[in-house]
Amino acid sequence: MNEKQYFSATRKKPIKTKPRTRPLPKASEKYLEAFERFKEILDHMEIKYEEYFHFKTTKHWRFDFHLIGYQYLIEIASGPWSGGRGGKLATKAWSLDRYDHAEEMGYRYIRFEISDINSGRATVWLRKLKASHGTDQTISTD
Repeated sequence: MNEKQYFSATRKKPIKTKPRTRPLPKASEKYLEAFERFKEILDHMEIKYEEYFHFKTTKHWRFDFHLIGYQYLIEIASGPWSGGRGGKLATKAWSLDRYDHAEEMGYRYIRFEISDINSGRATVWLRKLKASHGTDQTISTD
């Protein structure tokens, strides 16, 4: 039955359904550019990573990157999964508990602003991180 037939039969308009959950906001163009730039930096520095890392399967929490071997979770500000640190954190994806759970599971996290990635501060931090972990001990120097 289409809307006109329904209205003529019942004299009521059809019920408008609301989505049950609030969707994540769309990622901004600046965020997407910073995300791609950060991936290029990681590839250039030969650091292994996972994108959109989901560290706890029972929660809707994600971080933008997981640096494999370093146990670091990277979050880029203004991304759809970051959701901001203050204000109304009404949905599960934006819960601040995820930082505590990540630390309990042995991960460390860092949050980069888009300006940090574009200005090179993130690159400097990655160089220091790589230098602090030294060379890969599984590869023989002979």
